[in-house]
Amino acid sequence: MQQTVTIDCPLEILIGLHLNAEGFADYLKKQAAINLFKEGKLSSGTAAAWLGIGRVAFLHIAFAAGATLLEDTSDDFARETALL
Repeated sequence: MQQTVTIDCPLEILIGLHLNAEGFADYLKKQAAINLFKEGKLSSGTAAAWLGIGRVAFLHIAFAAGATLLEDTSDDFARETALL
């Protein structure tokens, strides 16, 4: 089931970023998915599905943003490799 989250955003932010509301929402969604993955709160598969892209494409984006895959515990490694 889809849920919608609404946030207040001053027009100055949108103007400063050269984004409309939809573009800003897409940007925030992508950044949230990447950061939740980095924090270990979302798997790469779940984050990719949320963004509507493939897992490998998401991992490329996440790694470019500084995420690491094998820095964590053996449990984290097992969870990630189980998705392959």
